[in-house]
Amino acid sequence: MEDSKKQSDSSSSPIDITPKVTGIGGVFFFSDNPKETKEWYSKNLGLETNDWGSTFESRDINNPDKVNSLQWSPFKKGDEYFSPSKKEFMINYQVQYIEALVDKLKENGVTILDEITSYDYGKFVHILDADGNKIELWEPA
Repeated sequence: MEDSKKQSDSSSSPIDITPKVTGIGGVFFFSDNPKETKEWYSKNLGLETNDWGSTFESRDINNPDKVNSLQWSPFKKGDEYFSPSKKEFMINYQVQYIEALVDKLKENGVTILDEITSYDYGKFVHILDADGNKIELWEPA
């Protein structure tokens, strides 16, 4: 995959431009009462929660100035955001080069559920894996 690597002008180390998953961006799951679930995790496990759940931040080991985040969020049981999956969870994978990754997934016959959408905090698209699990792909801004 030498075509997937290029040299940086300011460094002798290669920069990986392979369209792929680079980490977990979020863990989402159904709850009968998301508000109570967030309160329980806050009270008992010390999670700092807000309307969306809790965000865990970490540093990129290869680029310590870069902050990564993982979003933990309970959703109301039956929330349509997980559709068409029938599972009680959804994983958000952090990716690089989302457009090229979607092209690759289409070539491989993967079900793409929507178009790439852009927000201030990144780009998103949803796919189905081989087991019918809805997966959210996120390329941070």
